Amino acid sequence: MKDNYNYIEKLITAAISKDEITGASVCAAHHGRIIYRECFGYRDKENRLPMEKDTIFRMFSMTKPITAAAAMILTERGLIRYTDPVKYYIPAFEGMTVEDEKGTRPADRDITIRDLLSMTSGLVYPEDNPAGCRMGGIFDEIKRGNASGKQLSTMEIANKIGRSPLMFSPGERWHYGTSADIMGAVIEAVSGMKYGDFLRKEIFEPLGMEDTGFYIPREKYHRLAQIYERKENGLVPYEDFHLGLTDYKAPPAFESGGAGLVSTIDDYLKFGQMLLEGGRDILSRSAVSLMTENMLNDVQKEYAHEWDSMKGYGYGCFMRILEDRTAGGYLAGKGEFGWDGWTGNYFSADPENDLVFLYFIQNCGAGSTDLMQRVKNIIYSEIL
Repeated sequence: MKDNYNYIEKLITAAISKDEITGASVCAAHHGRIIYRECFGYRDKENRLPMEKDTIFRMFSMTKPITAAAAMILTERGLIRYTDPVKYYIPAFEGMTVEDEKGTRPADRDITIRDLLSMTSGLVYPEDNPAGCRMGGIFDEIKRGNASGKQLSTMEIANKIGRSPLMFSPGERWHYGTSADIMGAVIEAVSGMKYGDFLRKEIFEPLGMEDTGFYIPREKYHRLAQIYERKENGLVPYEDFHLGLTDYKAPPAFESGGAGLVSTIDDYLKFGQMLLEGGRDILSRSAVSLMTENMLNDVQKEYAHEWDSMKGYGYGCFMRILEDRTAGGYLAGKGEFGWDGWTGNYFSADPENDLVFLYFIQNCGAGSTDLMQRVKNIIYSEIL
């Protein structure tokens, strides 16, 4: 053994001392056995509450891979197909339009389940373009409803998005957006269950993910990590609600399939390990194999590679899949897959090396960070 693990502590404690992060939780499992598990700094710096093994994190976009697994459960049961138009399940997606700088026109074709899972649907998040501005209006309405006590449900929001224009016709390119939120609504429509109930029954309870869901029971709420945002005077608590989410103190009406879950690093390890082991009792090995294949063509991939964190990767089922190890100097094996979240949470599963890696922080807009990649490479240096 090279005994490089001490470099992880040096890197993370240095980042904490420089006020780059307030705390972090890191975990890695090799051949199903935890080989590294440490917590650093604070989950709540102002109240001097330390980061702990059972700290609860807002998952944001790390909700998406769980939504993909839920979609595959329905695919295995013959209840949906990749080629199904979304309008079969949510009629508001009939007759979609595209709006851009040239104006508004009919979309070339319907959005399919595959378009959702590959982020090639044309659906966007709130952003500075015509379709993104209209999406911003929807999320403003969600936020107002949350504040007034008149929350919009998952399906009500899906219907509003279905009547909003796309950024481009389905399949034209890759663009990150609300596709997973719509996938969650499709799962509700097909299963006849609230999305959170479906996840609890089909994934969380079978895997023993006791701290994962769309809200936090009162007796666990003290374990929730504070989110931080960078201001001129350093990292300060983030007090707003991003992407239509709430304070997690009660079950929300909008169970966001793209961003709404909270979880712990140990719970998410169980999910990642399930995928690495070929689905265990949740999914078949063939379903996991399909989930972890690149779904993008070369043109779509060019758009995905505009993100530095996607260089060398394909994309499918709301996850990146490593295809070119040299593109970013990755020590991971070809075929490694995973995703990250808005606050800097990250997971990857590597079938070639039988490794699950997780790195959790809570910084606004962090995504896939340089520090995470350095820590991840150190883990690999110990097993290869």
